[in-house]
Amino acid sequence: MTRYAIDRARNALIAQWSTGIGDTATTVTELPRALVPGRDLLRLTTCLTELSQACWRCYTHPASAAEHHGPGSLGWHRQRERDAFTAVPPLLSTAERPADEVTTNVERAAHTIGRTLDALDAAQLTAQVTADVAAELTAVEQAELGNLTGRAEQAVALSREDASPLQVSQADTLLHRHPFGADDLRTQIDPTAAAIAAANWLFAAVTVAARLTGLHPGRVVAATDQQAKPLAVESLADIVVPMTGGSRPRHVVMPLIRNALHVAEGHVRGITDARLRITAAERLIERAHGTHPELDLSPDAIRLPLTSLNPARPALDLLENLLHGIHSCWEVYEQHTSPPGDGPAGVRREEALDTFLTEVRREAAARSEHLY
Repeated sequence: MTRYAIDRARNALIAQWSTGIGDTATTVTELPRALVPGRDLLRLTTCLTELSQACWRCYTHPASAAEHHGPGSLGWHRQRERDAFTAVPPLLSTAERPADEVTTNVERAAHTIGRTLDALDAAQLTAQVTADVAAELTAVEQAELGNLTGRAEQAVALSREDASPLQVSQADTLLHRHPFGADDLRTQIDPTAAAIAAANWLFAAVTVAARLTGLHPGRVVAATDQQAKPLAVESLADIVVPMTGGSRPRHVVMPLIRNALHVAEGHVRGITDARLRITAAERLIERAHGTHPELDLSPDAIRLPLTSLNPARPALDLLENLLHGIHSCWEVYEQHTSPPGDGPAGVRREEALDTFLTEVRREAAARSEHLY
């Protein structure tokens, strides 16, 4: 989302957002000299940030991703939030502000901005803020169409409950060029879509490594660099195991991301996964008591993760894990590759890498029609 702030040095209102590899900022407007940075201006920045958050939530939590769409359902409420975009411009203007009670988060945020602008009583500020809000709404609409250029690039820092088939296809193309990932994947593609494509490439890399080593795909995943994040290997297993059984990348990626988004909001979707985690933890505690009675492993002392992903950024976290997993498959492959003959070690390594990437590209291409 876009975050707003007052640049005190220039007495200007600025807007800032992430590009995937860093933040960028733009000047919304220079403030009239009569307006010193006080509570009303700071309140305006907060309201603008809250409106941006409410609008981008319509992108990350689209109505199409909800399971129910009848009156009063989650899908119904989400669609009302999205439909409220058209009500935003009138709510910013005193002359056109509707008298009816606002009912959505988008409308409430816009209405508060309008009242704050009234209190500031600066026509130029109102005009510039209105123009910037319009640009923000356009950016959300652009991202919904799968175009993450310009201001819509901030979508690359968000985790979405759905993914554009176009973006998944574009991510697959970028991974074909750079199977280990590159900046373009992080700066041009929605991370949920990128994760779906990367799941296919991870499975291809696991398949190639398993074929050479004779290891089961699950063992290849287990051999992933243990220096990785604590739950990275678990998230990779959550991808590879069902795909080994024939599941498509989208069908294994989306539940992981959606569950993590639910955890971020304070609840777990369904109890089956939680019950499995609790049962597994209880078995580990029981086993540890038998082998290490000196350890304090009381159930109340155990911290049980509800998801293998970072709830604050699940799609980005999963994408990082998947790219790390692909590289780890190469390391497993390299360790089991017999030297091809005489020559410098660096040359032999490059030859092995070329062979690995060629085989991975072939495996990934064979499944590219079943990404979604």
